[in-house]
Amino acid sequence: MKKLVRDFIINKKIRLDGRVNNEIRPLTSIIDVLPIVHGSALFTRGETQVLSIVTLGAMGEHQIIDGLTEEESKRFMLHYNFPSFSVGETGRFGPPNRREIGHGALAEKALLQVLPSIDDFPYTIRVVTEVLASNGSTSQAAICASSLALMASGVPLKSGVAGIAMGLIKEGNDYVILSDIQGSEDHFGDMDFKVSGTNQGICALQMDIKIDGITMEIFKEALLQAKIGRKHILDNMKQTINISRNKVNKNAPKIKQLQIPINRIRDVIGAGGKVITNIVETSSNVKIDINDQGKVTIYHKDEASILMAEKLIKDIIEPVIIGEIITGTVVRIEKFGYFINLKENIDGLLHNSKIPKNKPLLKLKQEVTVKVISIDEKNRVNLELINEIKIK
Repeated sequence: MKKLVRDFIINKKIRLDGRVNNEIRPLTSIIDVLPIVHGSALFTRGETQVLSIVTLGAMGEHQIIDGLTEEESKRFMLHYNFPSFSVGETGRFGPPNRREIGHGALAEKALLQVLPSIDDFPYTIRVVTEVLASNGSTSQAAICASSLALMASGVPLKSGVAGIAMGLIKEGNDYVILSDIQGSEDHFGDMDFKVSGTNQGICALQMDIKIDGITMEIFKEALLQAKIGRKHILDNMKQTINISRNKVNKNAPKIKQLQIPINRIRDVIGAGGKVITNIVETSSNVKIDINDQGKVTIYHKDEASILMAEKLIKDIIEPVIIGEIITGTVVRIEKFGYFINLKENIDGLLHNSKIPKNKPLLKLKQEVTVKVISIDEKNRVNLELINEIKIK
């Protein structure tokens, strides 16, 4: 079989499926295949088919790396699954094998080159690729499917990415370079050269060869032929989705970012996380990330919940203004005066000397209208009474 396949390609320039050496198998792609996930795409090339699913999460959900490298965390993860049924076999499902880990790493590296920065897109991104059918070049099909799924989910990629697997049949000085190899050409051939990239350049490549080596001439020719094939695939993918959607999927968490002073981070978090926990619960369980530079990122599917959390945070960090008139509530009574809650976590002191003598005593939970008369260096707010309002 090996001799027959190689003889046909070298001497008759015909491949097993009737294609010429630089011909790509039929291509089809669909996005939004799954209704609930944040992004999905199905990519088919010949008898190879891959489904990719995108999940977007908060930055606090990034993967923590517990290894020997300097890398401590990852915001982008791509998992590649190659079940036995994709090649018509049965087998048990277990942890990822060496092949799955390697193909996933190659696809992840390719797509990492076109991802937006954390500042431009502060999400943790996870892509899971499921090989549904396999006849060669599944890792490159996974790149194509994942690129489509990411654009469909609203991740602003710099460009779409496509991958192609190149093959080689070499007999003496004669050789033929094959585009988009299928399983038998990989098995009986001399090279599996995976090249992925955009119209602007290469994002990742990997070469497996079964002979002693290849010449620079073969290498250059293979890269040029791969570029032509990659452009053909990208043009086909653009018919499905040309650029990333301008907003994330309706099922994905929305985001809002604001900057707070570094010295106020502690106030927003509170002792033992009490303040930030209260903000989260009050705002329908939003997710809040705060970095050491005071950048706050709020995530939630519902924009109203995000705006509520933003207001609660601003009420903490934005001090009241001298001369501002506010209606507050009596929350504590001392011998020297009353503490009035003005905003979330901001109380002011209404001293007895600032209350007219003809006014009755104030009571807990009583609403009063006060004026901010001073704020000292420790952000302590002093008030004077304007008038009083009925008890709730």
